[in-house]
Amino acid sequence: MHTNTNQKICQPTSEDWHQADIVASLKKAGTNLSALSEQHGFSRSCLRNALYRRYPKAERIIAQAIGVTPEEIWPSRYA
Repeated sequence: MHTNTNQKICQPTSEDWHQADIVASLKKAGTNLSALSEQHGFSRSCLRNALYRRYPKAERIIAQAIGVTPEEIWPSRYA
């Protein structure tokens, strides 16, 4: 099995929002990760990567849709 050592998986802290909370917040805002991805010219699954690893551009798009800053959602990534 080949593993890509260049991909760094983020280990969320208790301060970071749970992935389900991010998805629920997007739903409350009337959108979802797939729709946001397509609206910004990405493949449907692209923004989902931000839930698992640092991806500043995707983090900004998600945070803007929710109405907060990326630092509020993922404080461990911006410490």
